[in-house]
Amino acid sequence: MPQPPKEFIEWYNSLKVVKANNGPANGSIATALVVLSRLMGDYDLNFNAHIADGGMQIKGASGIAVAFILKNFGELRPFAKEGGRTNRGGPSEVRSLLETLKKLKFERLSEKKRNTELVVMQTFLVERVRDFHNRQKIKLTFNPAISTWHIIHSLLSTATAEGKAGYIAQHLVGAKLQLRFPDITVSNESASTADMQTQRPGDFLIGHTSFHVTVAPMPAVFDKCLHNISQGYKPFLLVPDSKLIGTRQIAEQNSEQQIAVESIESFISQNINEISIFNKDKLADSFKELIRIYNTRIDEVETDKSLMIELPSNLL
Repeated sequence: MPQPPKEFIEWYNSLKVVKANNGPANGSIATALVVLSRLMGDYDLNFNAHIADGGMQIKGASGIAVAFILKNFGELRPFAKEGGRTNRGGPSEVRSLLETLKKLKFERLSEKKRNTELVVMQTFLVERVRDFHNRQKIKLTFNPAISTWHIIHSLLSTATAEGKAGYIAQHLVGAKLQLRFPDITVSNESASTADMQTQRPGDFLIGHTSFHVTVAPMPAVFDKCLHNISQGYKPFLLVPDSKLIGTRQIAEQNSEQQIAVESIESFISQNINEISIFNKDKLADSFKELIRIYNTRIDEVETDKSLMIELPSNLL
């Protein structure tokens, strides 16, 4: 496979690395794909030609545009739903990309040869998209001799180390609710979706209880809980065990005895134990079903499939 010029590789390596991706942000790759496509029709390296009105977004960047480009390379998996439109670093990254192209002096080439070079660059980026999709899933260690609480705690610790704790915590709680209440529709939104975008009272609403899942309880989540109370809902705040005591104290200061606070580990593990009728022989089946539901929910709403949990061999 032809490789792009070293100058382009250097530009790619200069992009800010996102810990959760172990590489550049999806939006960075998405905007570059869009700009390279535009250059095939109009090789204008003027930065202003690629910036939409207002100067904060890349012209033509959208999830649909990126999906169309990827489809031409045979990559059909969803990637960068916003197409880089919300990528704050997008304009500066595009500016540096255009400066890199100026150094390569592709304008001296025929249009056919120039476009061939641009396709090679796009191919390189598409391979990075494939790397993104093919990353390893989160590892789960299942040992029936260890308490269910510690199995969940260990899973969250792994997620924290990989910068994915917020996503995984929310979807684990969603999977737990779906497992516990199979006859109730449990909403499923990307963990990056703000409550205000969907007009939902929290991450999940079961009966009159609004569940909020967070690994970093900030003032905003307590404001949401107070709003729930004013609307007649009972707020239920779920946080990692390490944040439990402090969160309970703040909850009491905000609204005495009206905000329920529990650890994510206890909330999930207790139900798993109950569904298993506290029988270790049934525990494996309950865990397997929890992870199956979790992975299905991830697949439905998240573009990052590395958020999925890999079933260990003793649960297969």
